[in-house]
Amino acid sequence: MATISVPGPRRVTLPAGRAARKLLALAVAAAVLVPVANAHWASAPWPSHLTVDLSSPLTSASNWVIDNRDTHPLFLYFFGYISNAVVLTVRAVYLTLLAAGWPGVTVVAAAVAHRVAGTRLAAGTAAAFLACGALGMWVPTMQTLALMVVAVLASVAVGLMLGLGGGLSDRLHRALRPVLDTMQVLPAFAYLLPVVLVFGIGVPAAVLATVVYAAPPMARLTALGLRGADPEVMEAVDSLGATRTQRLLTARIPLARKELLLGLNQTIMMALSMAVIASVIGAGGLGDRVYQALASVDVGAALAAGIPIVLLAVVLDRITAAAGERGDVRKAPAGLLYGLGVTVAVALAARLLGRLDWPAAWTLDFAEPVNRAVDWMTAHLYSGVPVVGGTADWAGHFTTWVLDPVRSGLQWLPWWAVLFVVAALAWLIGTWRTALTAVLAMAAIGVLGVWEPSLDTLSQVLAAVAVTLVLGFATGIAAARSDRVERALRPVLDVFQTMPQFVYLIPVVALFGVGRAPAVAAAVVYALPAVVRITAQGLRQVDPAALESARSLGATGRQQLTQVQLPLARPALLLAVNQGVVLVLAVVIIGGLVGGGALGYDVAFGLAQGDLATGLVAGAAIVCLGLMLDRVTQPTERRTEKGA
Repeated sequence: MATISVPGPRRVTLPAGRAARKLLALAVAAAVLVPVANAHWASAPWPSHLTVDLSSPLTSASNWVIDNRDTHPLFLYFFGYISNAVVLTVRAVYLTLLAAGWPGVTVVAAAVAHRVAGTRLAAGTAAAFLACGALGMWVPTMQTLALMVVAVLASVAVGLMLGLGGGLSDRLHRALRPVLDTMQVLPAFAYLLPVVLVFGIGVPAAVLATVVYAAPPMARLTALGLRGADPEVMEAVDSLGATRTQRLLTARIPLARKELLLGLNQTIMMALSMAVIASVIGAGGLGDRVYQALASVDVGAALAAGIPIVLLAVVLDRITAAAGERGDVRKAPAGLLYGLGVTVAVALAARLLGRLDWPAAWTLDFAEPVNRAVDWMTAHLYSGVPVVGGTADWAGHFTTWVLDPVRSGLQWLPWWAVLFVVAALAWLIGTWRTALTAVLAMAAIGVLGVWEPSLDTLSQVLAAVAVTLVLGFATGIAAARSDRVERALRPVLDVFQTMPQFVYLIPVVALFGVGRAPAVAAAVVYALPAVVRITAQGLRQVDPAALESARSLGATGRQQLTQVQLPLARPALLLAVNQGVVLVLAVVIIGGLVGGGALGYDVAFGLAQGDLATGLVAGAAIVCLGLMLDRVTQPTERRTEKGA
């Protein structure tokens, strides 16, 4: 097959000469260091003398917090006030929603949607809220919505303050960037234990964990919008003698309105995802129903609570996305006042008629038919299916042929070999600073004494990422090369990208039962939409002139793909790999709730049993694992252009 020559500049991740020099340096380092390391540390596990036992100090700290939570001034006059304010605010919002009743809440949601995006979205919004009531989940939905309102408002406030600081100060922007980078790659589970240690189990811990998790995208996009303001507009405002405050209010913020609304959209979606996961620490609402149902493997009850979560996510995503596309923020206050006026009128009418609570006669028994279907699947699809086998057979084969060998291989490798491989991969794609960060993060896992469970988690991540990339790249290529495929996939990907992580556990438990394979399957389904979208977008954005040149040389469609589109889209493909790894890790950790084991199980065990030492150590290991995986797979402009 002839090689096609494409004119014009070609952006590559790593020049061939630099890659060769790095590979040569790694080969020399391996030749020198491997024999020495093997002579001194031949054993595979992390050496016990390099381990720090944090159980005693963490247990002591936990006991001190528990003993002094009701007496120490720090808790009485600071954390206590925060906790009480959160409880009172959530309760006030919840009681307001109950006072409005199902007619009032449905009408205000539909009115806001109509004001922002028109009749179709208003009808869809009303149908979504009515479906929540019909499934018997109106009260849990209001509990989740109340927690969401408070968490989003707090997240937006915190994100705006940080974003304003980062957008107006170069020094603060440089200081915030690594912090926000790290926070955005951490799995949601890693945020739960620290707040539980301070605030205990309950709504305050859930809200504050949600704020910490959801504030970074608002901060990043606010700073991005403010720093990207049109220089000509800013010069015109300066020439008029505007003060710094006037420049901010009349120029920077209006110019950044699209980024601000996008930040609001991302904050809402992350807050909903975290609010559901926070049911593990007493958030209540829909997430608690899903968690309790999964604990008893009641798929019908879990799905009955999971569907309202998905509907709520889709509605909130569509409303905020529509507001961002229009870019007319002036309609939001008017729409809100209009909706509130209609709601008050409807709520008063419903109260007079005694119809505030959802009528029991309008509730559908959804769980029973779903459980019957699951029982049928268990009897007919789990095993014994001719030729193809059953879902339980697939899960068992995947565990035996993929998960077990990968885990055994990683745990068989000497610890220094794992560190060397991590350093090599991070240095090849990035800089020596990238490699140092990745190695220190991986070494910290060994120091914490959770080397083997971390490698177990890593094996699940690697297996899930491999499946995700194969399916994601194939689907993304098909979507990029066919408008029909892209149109067919768009609504599916939209729905999948708005679903909270917790919800993905429901169908895999129904199909595969519990274990490591279902956790991997949930991770694949969760990460797949992002990989497909980034791949398709990267291939579609390839320079048309390069493709036209390839066609003029007689290149076939396959040659255009392999020798033009894929090389030129390499930065997007590397970004897809990075996002796939980060998203897979997030769900693999949650998979500890359905038999995934490893670090996710340790965190869940620590939360359930009050063993905060075990949970905090596992949470710290998750942080380090996420940081390492992000650094090993993150292709940034700085890293790809500067190299070493």
